[in-house]
Amino acid sequence: MLLSRLTRPWAVAVCALPVAALLATAAFAPLPFSLTQPGLTANVLGENKGTPVITISGAPVRTTSGQLRMTTIEATGPDQRVSLSDVIDSWFRTDRAVMPRDSVYPSGNSVKEIEQHNTEQMQESQDDATTAALDYLNLSDKKVKVTLTLADVGGPSAGLLFTLGIIDKLKGDGNGGDLTGGRTIAGTGTIGTDGAVGAVGGVALKTQAARRDGATVFLVPKAECSDAKSELPKGLRLVAVTSLKGAVSALEALESGKGSVPGC
Repeated sequence: MLLSRLTRPWAVAVCALPVAALLATAAFAPLPFSLTQPGLTANVLGENKGTPVITISGAPVRTTSGQLRMTTIEATGPDQRVSLSDVIDSWFRTDRAVMPRDSVYPSGNSVKEIEQHNTEQMQESQDDATTAALDYLNLSDKKVKVTLTLADVGGPSAGLLFTLGIIDKLKGDGNGGDLTGGRTIAGTGTIGTDGAVGAVGGVALKTQAARRDGATVFLVPKAECSDAKSELPKGLRLVAVTSLKGAVSALEALESGKGSVPGC
């Protein structure tokens, strides 16, 4: 055998050659991962790219102060090549995350189909947010028309913030004040028509985006408290929520200094 004729250093060197070749190949081969980072945030009480995010007709609308910022993550495209070196570089950074591509994008779909899917999810989220908000306020969707416009964002994770924005514009805290208490509040979470708040992904990155853009309070689905605390930026307070009613109550308690504010 060849190895029996070699000294130990030479044998190790010969064995290392195919391993090194495999590692070199892996370093440049595309892998089934997406690299993610903190994305944009948008104040749903204000404008995005010159257009109001929330437009309401058929009911008096309040002038609000403070901000309600929905949060996002940015991910490499579904057709973008991710190598082992990219994964290793991102793995050791707190402002990056490596996620299975299938957890970010539907498996087996084309880029066009994925974009369509995300657009449909956003539209459904907006419809559910409108229904949940108007039901909470005991208003009829036949009389009150709500239009939600947020360019270049897809998926359902802004549902909770859309709902709270509608409520703040129509009712505020119910006592003439703002639901935000004048603060910059960020958050994430899906919303059901029954007001249930659902979990989303990338919470640890979204908290970083929120703090970067001035938020001091972050509304997080209770089931994702552990993820939210993992890389929590200094100066950002987590508020755990499971329902629209609970989220509103927590914000009212923050403003008044009375009542319970559930943390993580």
